[in-house]
Amino acid sequence: MRLRSGVFASACLLVEALGVALFLRGFFPVPVRSSPRREARGYPPAEPAPPGAGTVSNWTEIPPPLFKKVVIVLIDALRDDFVFGSKGKQFMPYTTQVVEKGTSYSFIAEAKPPTVTMPRIKALMTGSIPGFIDVVVNLNSPALLDDNLIWQAKTAGKRIIFYGDDTWVKLFPKHFVEYDGTTSFFVSDFTEVDDNVTRHLDRVLKREDWDLLILHYLGLDHIGHMTGPNSPLVGPKLREMDNILKKIHVSLLSKEEASLPNLLVVCGDHGMSETGSHGGSSEGEVHTPLLFISSAFEKRSGPPIQPEVVQQTDVASTLAVGLGLPISRSSVGNLILPIVGGKTMREQLRFLHLNGFQLSRLLQENTLAYEKDPGYEHFKIAEKSHGNWIKLYLEGNNSEILLNLGKKVLKQYLEALKTLSSSLSKQVAQYDMYSMTVGTVIVMEVLLLLLLSVPKALSSRAEFEVPLSPPLFSLLFYLMCLMLCAVHVIVCTSAESLCYFCTMSWLTAVGVMMLISALMCGILSAVVKLCENSRLPLKNPVVSSSGWSEIDVLILAGTVGHVLSLGASSFIEEEHQTWYFLINTLCLMLYQELCRSNFLLEENDPQHSTTVKQTFDSIRKATECKNIDISVADDSKLSKATSSDAFIKGSEKWISLASPWIILICCRLLRSLNQTGVQWAHRPDFGHWLTSSEHKSELSFLAAVSLLLIFSLVQRRCSLVSKIAMALGLLGVYSYRAAIGNVIFPWQHDSRDISKGITEARFVYVFVLGIVFTGTKDLLKSQVISADSGMKSTGLWEVYSGLVLLSALLFRPHNLPVLVFCLLIQTMMTKYIWRPLKFDAAQITIMHYWFGQAFFYFQGNSNGIATVDISAGFVGLESYVEIPAVFLTAFATYAGPLLWAIHLLCYLSSEFSRSSAAVGHGCFCYALMRSIPVAIYIVLVTGLRYHLFIWSVFSPKLLYEGVHVFITAAVCLFFTAMDQNHSQKVQD
Repeated sequence: MRLRSGVFASACLLVEALGVALFLRGFFPVPVRSSPRREARGYPPAEPAPPGAGTVSNWTEIPPPLFKKVVIVLIDALRDDFVFGSKGKQFMPYTTQVVEKGTSYSFIAEAKPPTVTMPRIKALMTGSIPGFIDVVVNLNSPALLDDNLIWQAKTAGKRIIFYGDDTWVKLFPKHFVEYDGTTSFFVSDFTEVDDNVTRHLDRVLKREDWDLLILHYLGLDHIGHMTGPNSPLVGPKLREMDNILKKIHVSLLSKEEASLPNLLVVCGDHGMSETGSHGGSSEGEVHTPLLFISSAFEKRSGPPIQPEVVQQTDVASTLAVGLGLPISRSSVGNLILPIVGGKTMREQLRFLHLNGFQLSRLLQENTLAYEKDPGYEHFKIAEKSHGNWIKLYLEGNNSEILLNLGKKVLKQYLEALKTLSSSLSKQVAQYDMYSMTVGTVIVMEVLLLLLLSVPKALSSRAEFEVPLSPPLFSLLFYLMCLMLCAVHVIVCTSAESLCYFCTMSWLTAVGVMMLISALMCGILSAVVKLCENSRLPLKNPVVSSSGWSEIDVLILAGTVGHVLSLGASSFIEEEHQTWYFLINTLCLMLYQELCRSNFLLEENDPQHSTTVKQTFDSIRKATECKNIDISVADDSKLSKATSSDAFIKGSEKWISLASPWIILICCRLLRSLNQTGVQWAHRPDFGHWLTSSEHKSELSFLAAVSLLLIFSLVQRRCSLVSKIAMALGLLGVYSYRAAIGNVIFPWQHDSRDISKGITEARFVYVFVLGIVFTGTKDLLKSQVISADSGMKSTGLWEVYSGLVLLSALLFRPHNLPVLVFCLLIQTMMTKYIWRPLKFDAAQITIMHYWFGQAFFYFQGNSNGIATVDISAGFVGLESYVEIPAVFLTAFATYAGPLLWAIHLLCYLSSEFSRSSAAVGHGCFCYALMRSIPVAIYIVLVTGLRYHLFIWSVFSPKLLYEGVHVFITAAVCLFFTAMDQNHSQKVQD
């Protein structure tokens, strides 16, 4: 079976995507749980038995509740400095007064990554540490089946009312006697989303038919996503929250009875980074305020003290004790002792014993050698001391000995709880090694097959014979299938924990085993053929025997160096530095090649001078006749300059020599626009300066100039209709940003009310679809009606222009220069570097890939979840619609690599002097460049799965790599569809 290089590469990427998906499912499993929820309400443990047979404790029930009514106010993305810092003193005066002088306890709750809403709600209500994959299912939260505070409260007969983020309604269906959910993903809404919560307050606070009231406010989080933590909108929103807290607190105080006090809990699910996003592990994202306000506490006096840091998982245990409920079985949190500090010593010890018993039972269910765990040993010692204390207490001993022994037991319990919680937090999730292994085998087999196919795939024909029949009907194939199926049966029947791959149907599992066997047979067949060909190098040359150029050495060294750097957490955090270094080095190497081409070879070889001149002549003719290149100059200027032919040749020569330095300057300017990574992300950059409210005029001017430059750089490739659509679309982009308040028109004042910009954004979408439709029409004509290369080239350029317009709409205004420099660098490299130096398709493909990776980071992206701009997914949407939101967010995040990949296809298709195999070569090299780092990184992550930074550094990078594989597979399929004229045999 003969396959083209592009078809073969696309098929390999699709199989690799399957392997990556299987590996991700095994690497990000559902965390280990305790007993099923229906078994969670067992009998509580009694107090530790006193030594001897004479005395027995009669306290076997759950302690009664400490508070009558509890109100939980969760303010999404509330950073600790918004309450305890200068913003809190300025915009939240009532809360600050309660914290410093009132009857309250204040803490800083530390959240674990990923710092996104749904996993953090799980942590608050279950006390467990959710799996990292929850960052993916955050968009569509399923019902929470684990033991949790809400279920315990409902089972105990407590009446719960909820208003706010509808994630709660999805996690706890049929648990609330009354609720009103609001969508959390429409980030352009700052006011209505909170007004829909507050409008219920007056009515609910007057009622007595509830025990637990939960309010989840989203406005602050939306402001952060759209404008950042330093936005002028943050202050008014904090003041609004302060007034709400005051209203609730005053109402609770006025309705208190002599029997039990009420409790107000104020917290955040996560914080926000300096850019307003969240999901990572920076201090601003993981530290949130936690306030317990009740008349049961002593009034604070003296100077303000720094709040103590507790874990966010401690909230579930503390609230369970406060409500008189069992602690959730899967909780790894500790009781926050000051909350029960006003109770008697016996009650405090009882609370700590219940918490320790629950943690020790969870340890037993998840650890075989639990008895050797230091936390378990400490708990048993504390439990024994507790029994001695009970014996003295029941004997009526009220001396100082009883008090001192009680304090000692208290200290022992706290130490045991801390150690138990630490042990459980480290093993809260187990890896599905079987699924990971199967996925890794598939990915590595695909990589080996691609590497072994390089000689044939990059040959002049760009096609080769794939020997399907011999492997598929060989004895080895069937033996491997039988062996793998036997291994599958053994693993799935003997595995102690549930494997995802084992839950698949047998038909699916056998299909995967056959795929693995076929890939292995294909690899062996390719190795055999390679060995046979190597014995006859003169008779069967596959590729050119010419030596490696310096560019080839740089490409190989850069690829290997980047892959090796993925084994270090610091290099992953600062991966952008690797790509910046590689493209800078590449530019210097290109300058050397240009100097050699224009000076050294010209002096030594007079024929080369003629060749260079002919090259520039052909460039100019292609530019004038085919109208396919990106060019800053106008057609009329080029036509007028034909009379000065010698001057033009000389000027083009010097422009060509200056191009690498101009590109270096552009890259240096882009590095100053967005600080990314981890180590230096907090440093101010030009983007922060532009987005501050004081510099809106400068941002508006820059955005307008950038949009004009984008039009001038792309319009020459389009038809007249597409030019008009592009101009109107870019005008709509500016109008959209002005509507939502990012930029202003010259006649507009800053005080103008902002809107969601729905109409303006949809106006742009119409032109995006129109341009893409025009290009698609030309492509279909060239593919179906007539094999017209010129029509296909024009169609590709118009599709590319439509994607540029979409990028301009989704990019934030300060990032529009990234798009300008992207187009400018593509222009200069196309006309003044790639064509004069006559690089082959493989070299040009790898250069495109490198620049695409660099522009991924120039956009402000990093390997952390927090830099994903989810606001791009809601441009032009009135409400949350999952598929468009996911598509727009993914496109905005990977716009840099995507634009460079599509530009590669446009460039190779428009080069009529090249072999028709060039597109196939480009597709194959692009697939290979994506497969190498993914395959190696999967192996590295598997080996480093117990690394200290596995969840904060390596796991987010793994998600990025996985998504990039899926996107690359789609791009390669597009390459394959456009690779029409593959049968010609012109040398590349």
